[in-house]
Formats: sequence, C-alpha cells, structure tokens
Amino acid sequence: MRDTTIKNAVKIPELKIQKNDLLSILVYSSALEKEKTDAQYNLPASTNSSTGFLVDINGDIEFPGIGKIKAEGMTKLELENFIKKKLGETDRVLVNPSVIIRWLNYKITFIGEVNREGVISIPGEKLNILEAIGLAGGITQYGKKESVRIIREADGTREFGTINLSANDMFASPYYHLVQNDIIIVEPTKTKASQEDQVKWQKITAAIGLITSLVFIYDRIFNSN
Repeated sequence: MRDTTIKNAVKIPELKIQKNDLLSILVYSSALEKEKTDAQYNLPASTNSSTGFLVDINGDIEFPGIGKIKAEGMTKLELENFIKKKLGETDRVLVNPSVIIRWLNYKITFIGEVNREGVISIPGEKLNILEAIGLAGGITQYGKKESVRIIREADGTREFGTINLSANDMFASPYYHLVQNDIIIVEPTKTKASQEDQVKWQKITAAIGLITSLVFIYDRIFNSN
C-alpha cells in the first residue's frame, strides 16, 4: 500500500484587475461625523453597488477626490492600499480610512461539450476548473477531459493553455485556478465526430434516395403520357 494523497501546497494566484472589470469600492472612516467625511467617496447604491467603477479601455478608473487611477494590472489589495494612501495625502478629515474592493462582474465562459454552455457569473472571487465544470453541469460523455483548453487575457495579451483533468499534476497547472473572463473550451472526442459524420452521411443518403424516387415518379408520369 502507498499513500497517493497529494501533499504539495497549491498556490492560489491573486486576481489582477483587467479592462472592463466592474469594481465595488467602498471607503469607511472611523471619524465621528461620517456623513461629512467618507460619504463623498461612496456613490449611491444605484450607481455603485449595481454599476460600480468601470475599468475603462485604458485600464483606468475615475475615483472621487483622486481622479484617474491606473487600476489595470493591480491586485485588489494593491488598489486598496493605493487609494488609502492617496486619501491620506488629499483628505485631512478622514480618520483611519479603510477601503474595501469587490468584483461585481466576475464571470467565465464555457464553450463545447458541457451540459450548460454560456457565460457563468461567479459570486465569489476564487474558482478552480473542477468547480467551474460543476457549475456548467459537467462535461458530456463526448467531451475530451485530457485536453481542456483555456483562453486567458493576461497583461494585455491573450494566452492559450491546456489542462488534463485526468493528470495527477493537474493541481499544479497555472490554469487549475481560473481568473475572471477566462474562456473554457471542451472539445469533442473522435467518437462524437465519427458519429456526427455517420449521421451526416445518413441524411445525405436519405436525401439522395428521396430525389431519386421523385425523379423516377416524375419520369413514369410524363413518359406514360
């Protein structure tokens, strides 16, 4: 008997902010008169909680009292610390300000041999490939589990990766933990491709048979006259 338990520590990557991310950014202060201090930084619920701060095409957000911030490429913690530092420099009223940031549009997209294709919104901020496949209803019997493809936007470039869901080192793959806006493609096996070809040829054969029958009937009718 041997212990097959995976004992290696798996490092969970920290998400980085991307263009078109929607962020909820809230500022809190321990000042006594909160309505006169941190209120100006927290947009009304109708625009902040549901719409949030959009990271524009240049990777910037426009934050009250600070202006443009280059958010793209930062982690959530880095942006929190940056805003906190800037508030300390520009606002002399805030007392021990706290900044809390959340993603409002963390989503991934599934294409191919899963039971539920399409965009899936993720309520949390950590998701691995196995959890994602579960949310998509699982891989169909025709899906290739040995070569699931992931398309990922990273630092302004698009990268393509492959993960083998049957491999022991799957957990060490940089694509085991997903990031926002990942696209997962599960390709069909050769079995399905051959079955689809067979069905296609059956349809073609049936169509040819029908046309032949119609030609024969047409010929009999007109030749008999």
